[in-house]
Amino acid sequence: MADSILVVVEQREGKLNRVSWETVRAAQMIAAETKWEIEAAVVGAGIGSVAAEVAGAAVKKVHALESAALGAYTPDGFVEALRGFISDKKPKLVLMPHTYQVRDFVPQLATSMGRTMVSDCVGFRNQGGKLLFTRQMFQGKFAADVSIESDAPWFVTFQAGAFRGDQAEKGSATAAVETVQVNVDASKVRTKPEAPFKEAKAAVDLTQAEIIVAVGRGIKEQKNIDIAKQLAEALGGELAASRPICDNGWLPMERQIGSSGQTVAPKLYLALGISGAIQHIVGMKGSKTIIAVNKDAEAPIFEIADLGVVGNLFDIVPPLVEEIKKAKAGA
Repeated sequence: MADSILVVVEQREGKLNRVSWETVRAAQMIAAETKWEIEAAVVGAGIGSVAAEVAGAAVKKVHALESAALGAYTPDGFVEALRGFISDKKPKLVLMPHTYQVRDFVPQLATSMGRTMVSDCVGFRNQGGKLLFTRQMFQGKFAADVSIESDAPWFVTFQAGAFRGDQAEKGSATAAVETVQVNVDASKVRTKPEAPFKEAKAAVDLTQAEIIVAVGRGIKEQKNIDIAKQLAEALGGELAASRPICDNGWLPMERQIGSSGQTVAPKLYLALGISGAIQHIVGMKGSKTIIAVNKDAEAPIFEIADLGVVGNLFDIVPPLVEEIKKAKAGA
């Protein structure tokens, strides 16, 4: 598998994490520059349907790494499975989405193979045949282009929202799917998996939301958050917030967007009363469509918004909710 890209997609309980499509798109864009072939791999147990879904993309082949020992995620188990497979296939570049799970096991995987990992990238460029990967630094104030000098394979993870998953190219024909039965040494799995984080009733994974309504200081009081909640419910989306709202305890920390919270890339992001500090923007600027409502016409959020409304959110949001409800009722 020389001169090729291997995309390791992520699945959770037999369902493909949609941020994986962004990584597939990244691979396709890199392949267009380098002429390298693209293959994909999915790790787990009973993952045939996930592999078949990925096979619809413009990739050469999909490898389903199967083992009963991989039914529940453990970092040691995934490292054992992928290390042997990658060592055999010898791809030039291994791409993965920068998710909680990936950042848990990939440093161990890369280190165990004596290879380099560049994490949380937001882009790449081809400079005279040399790939450079862009990472944000100092909470997005600067960007650094990083080159990899070690031997292949190179491990790179891309931040959610760095690429458009909906632009991932479909193949002219379904790619071949190869099931690989991997042998995981149970004695090397040092952790006992517990219930996945997402199953906690209070938890929310905003990276999977297609619509997000986020509130900032402009909401003024905790009781006013209900206004944004009604809009989120009317749109079938999730409620989120900037850091000051979560620091005040008005919403749980798991709903915080930004450099110290979650990084999201929904199809629609509505920012209500959010000024647009860089710490918040780095967590949502990859959204497909951004609509901002703020009474300050000079608010930085308007610099990245696709649509900006200068006005008081208390005058704008309630009528908007009513119009959405009317539209749904008449549909």
